[in-house]
Amino acid sequence: MISVLVVDDSATVRRIVTTALETDPGVAVVGQAVDGEHALDLAQELAPDAVVLDIEMPVLDGLAALRRLRAANPRLPVIMFSTLTERGAMKTLEALSLGASDYVTKPTGTDSLSASVREIADQLVPKIRALVGTARSLDSGGQPVPPPPLARPSPAVAPQVLMVGCSTGGPDALASLVSELPFNLRVPVVVVQHMPPVFTAMFASRLDRVSALSVSEAVDGEPLRAGHVYVAPGDRHLSLHRVEDRVLARIDAGPPENFCRPSVDVLFRSGAHVYGPAALGVVLTGMGHDGTAGARAVQTTGGTVLAQDQASSVVWGMPGAVVAAGLAHEVLALDKIAARLVELVRG
Repeated sequence: MISVLVVDDSATVRRIVTTALETDPGVAVVGQAVDGEHALDLAQELAPDAVVLDIEMPVLDGLAALRRLRAANPRLPVIMFSTLTERGAMKTLEALSLGASDYVTKPTGTDSLSASVREIADQLVPKIRALVGTARSLDSGGQPVPPPPLARPSPAVAPQVLMVGCSTGGPDALASLVSELPFNLRVPVVVVQHMPPVFTAMFASRLDRVSALSVSEAVDGEPLRAGHVYVAPGDRHLSLHRVEDRVLARIDAGPPENFCRPSVDVLFRSGAHVYGPAALGVVLTGMGHDGTAGARAVQTTGGTVLAQDQASSVVWGMPGAVVAAGLAHEVLALDKIAARLVELVRG
């Protein structure tokens, strides 16, 4: 059984979140806190497996409570409960930088009660299960899964594009990665991070502040330039298309793949088609298996695939699926990936 502490100053929200979580018979809400101070007391008393934490609260807000929860228990999964607004996005991204494990967005006020419960359950339950599973494995001294034989040791040609896909734990991993890439990188970098609208534009701005490269949300029809990072807009696929001697970004609202839009598979598949053996895909931390089919396309056309290792991933779902399928040419700790990318680009 997974025990969860729900923290929100609204009694209605606490009731809806509790109902949503307990649609899963393997999850039990063991406590409800009305503010950050109350949450700290209950977390110490109840020792929950995970915390769902509102951001805007009286007495002690979610960010301050998060800092203290993290100081007391660095591995405790904490999922922020955020509004789908610019302010909510800004606060959520700050929470992720402070060590929040992930976030979910609150339903709009126009949703019915039953629709709100379903939406929260669909977002929250899988994330709690994945994060708690990872935390329990680490706490029990579980050993990382050894990878199967790698596809091949090195690419046949120097990459002309870097494509990066991630989900849970991705914002922090991407910030670490792009901050280590040099200003004179000779190729474009294209990123799919599973994120809703509003969040992605702010996330791109946050990455731009920590990177020597220019970072922006991708715009439909813009040509890719070396030394620039393009982030897929929320709720839109990002794919690459060649027009004469230029490669252009295409943004569309095609059907979700792997329940995701944007989808890593869409990006990787298009990049493999455009660049062939000069395509390089990187799969970072995340839930699910988005990126596996795309990695297979990259490998089939002679490109290169790198995957983040289990020990440095918040959730080893996406990279783990790529590794298990034998599609990763190298499996690296997060702090080793940027240097390896630079090495490969420079041939």
